[in-house]
Amino acid sequence: MATTHLSWTLYRPSHSHPSDRHPQRIPRRHQRNPITRAVSKPLTPADLSMTRTLCFHINSGRLDDALQVFDKMSQPDTFAWNLIIRGFTNAGLYEEAIEFYQKMESFGVNADNFTYPLVIKCCAESGAMWEGMRVHSKAIKTRLCSDVYTGNALVAMYGKLGSVECSEKVFDEMPVRDLVSWNSMISVCVVVGDGRGSLSLFREMWAERGESDRLGIVGALAGCSLVNCGKLGKEIHCHVVRFGFESDVMVQTSLINVYGKCRNVDFAERLFDRMLNRSVAAWNAMIGGYVLNEKAVEAFDCWRKMREVDNLDPVVVTMVNLVPACSQLKDLLLGKSIHGAAIRKWFLPHMILETALIDMYGKCGKWELAESIFVRMVDRSVTTWNAMIAAYVQNGCHWKALNMFCDLFYQSLRPDAFTISIILPSYAEVASLREGKQVHSFITKSDYGFNTCISNAIVYMYAKCGDIKTARRIFDGIQSKDVVSWNTIIMGYALHGCGRIAIDLFLAMQEEGIKPNASTFFSLLSACSISGTIEEGWRYFNSMKQEYGIDPGIEHYSCMVDLLGRTGNLYQVKNFIWKMPLVPAAKIWGALLRASRNNGNIEFAELAAEQIFSLGHDNTGCYVLLSNMYAESGRWDDVERIRCQMQNEGLRKVFKRSRVELSSRTCSFVNGDTSHIETSMIYDVLDIIYAQIGESIYNPSESEFIPIDVLKKRASLPSTHSVRLALCLGLISSSVGTSIHIRKMLGFVRVATMS
Repeated sequence: MATTHLSWTLYRPSHSHPSDRHPQRIPRRHQRNPITRAVSKPLTPADLSMTRTLCFHINSGRLDDALQVFDKMSQPDTFAWNLIIRGFTNAGLYEEAIEFYQKMESFGVNADNFTYPLVIKCCAESGAMWEGMRVHSKAIKTRLCSDVYTGNALVAMYGKLGSVECSEKVFDEMPVRDLVSWNSMISVCVVVGDGRGSLSLFREMWAERGESDRLGIVGALAGCSLVNCGKLGKEIHCHVVRFGFESDVMVQTSLINVYGKCRNVDFAERLFDRMLNRSVAAWNAMIGGYVLNEKAVEAFDCWRKMREVDNLDPVVVTMVNLVPACSQLKDLLLGKSIHGAAIRKWFLPHMILETALIDMYGKCGKWELAESIFVRMVDRSVTTWNAMIAAYVQNGCHWKALNMFCDLFYQSLRPDAFTISIILPSYAEVASLREGKQVHSFITKSDYGFNTCISNAIVYMYAKCGDIKTARRIFDGIQSKDVVSWNTIIMGYALHGCGRIAIDLFLAMQEEGIKPNASTFFSLLSACSISGTIEEGWRYFNSMKQEYGIDPGIEHYSCMVDLLGRTGNLYQVKNFIWKMPLVPAAKIWGALLRASRNNGNIEFAELAAEQIFSLGHDNTGCYVLLSNMYAESGRWDDVERIRCQMQNEGLRKVFKRSRVELSSRTCSFVNGDTSHIETSMIYDVLDIIYAQIGESIYNPSESEFIPIDVLKKRASLPSTHSVRLALCLGLISSSVGTSIHIRKMLGFVRVATMS
């Protein structure tokens, strides 16, 4: 027999199994083409002994020898063609298997119920949807589509290629279903994230057949994980024990995964400790359970035991689970070590692991490192973009986040609901109400729907940008309000100085049966501080631990210091701070400093400033506020001393800006700003306003450092204050009755144009 060249370019050694080795490329001149050879042979009866030899080679994994035998067959029948297709399939050469099937059709050899399942599987593995649909059509015409094996293959193929509707249609039309049919459909639901669908199918299977195998149980447990249904997971656990699957490693691993994701890590630990043979997947499930339950220390201890006790090496999934644990510990050094281990083990590039690293670096305050990973990535998913945008937002780089959000629209990807929910706060932080409204309009016109997460972000955006009425309207329209919804609107009213309304909303939240969390009480105590309701503030603060079991944090104590400072009894405030169970942070002393400023008490202001200086916190504002207090008291020597200290420490005054948003643009000003093109008109309007309202009383802000010579000459508020300049531009550029939104740092001013 003359030797011809093979067209398949991937070769597996005959002594190796497809799952043991990667395909090895060989030079094309050493390749042979069995298809060409088979086509050129005349059709004569096949030799039975050759068929037996062919079957032996295929079962032994010797695909190259099988192809040589097939070349010599003068008239291979359907069985012989099926053997070669199966050989290609077992070797992972799916496209070659499909090509072989197409040649089989061109020869007029009829496919049977063994051919179609093999070819359909190859279409699924190679992503050949159209070829799979063509094979499906052929199976319907030959009346082999009702075969249970063909139906099972079709269900799996459509599910793998993302066409769940087609999978369901094939499954529903199957005249006979076996366990594989049910398991395939359950797996399809799990892959697309339909946990309820997988559990519903499991119930139907149980009602119809009264049995299940381990794959069906694993699929049902995966559905429990998706819907966080620990109770149903325990019921399935009972079936596992009843039918003797409790020693199966795959089932045990799935149970550990369910209990971990359903916040029942103690059950997961008990199961894990009783396992006789722990696989890498079981260790990964246990590590992932610890991380999901915010037990980062236990997760790393489990990783150590995985290496030392069972002598198992980590895989990519292990690293993906460990990286969030570094975020929980805020341990940047540990995160870098995990990153380094992933590099040494050649786990990178890997999109999921790189996305986890971006998220970790963002949460650890190193957005630059997150950015460096992002720009080097070859493949990026929407989740990757979300992680990078979130890293910018978490670190205050809101303009970078907004620019990246705009860049996402130029990719082949589409923003998802999570993208929208994380980018809206950035529009709020930069006081860009106009662009925020554009995103709101985009959400309305798109098919995202107004789920609670997106609606909460919209409420936050409008509240932070000064439009509390629209924020309330969106809030009232949320169908399923969660605790975040209530926290957002309560904080929104607190920011707007409507403390009484915020407190009333908290009472309404309790009537709705929503359990408050730590963030709720932070918003509530802020509202009490703004409204000056001392007794209510104390009552809510004490109820945190007594009624809800919530330990007050630094932010809650800071609100109480601010609230007590409004009484003017700074000795009570100081005693409250010293009796705190927590170490006072800069926020606490900053609240005392502001209270001292409001009460004109330099003694307590110096005490607070001294504590802030000792903490090594960014204290530029502290220097400025203390200097202004000295200036108001005429202590110019102390003012000069503060100035010298700032110079020695390399600190300088940061000019805070006031932003006003107009119909088509946003403008910002600093005190005494003369850079605007309409400066002359702005100052003319300012003079007119002063003529009408008279001279204002100076009420210095902590963000301003007033030069000594100016303070000596006048004690009135500078007529060129940035907020006033922004207001004048708004008056010039807006029509009568139009709201003007002015933002200065964390606060904003909302006024109406004069008629």
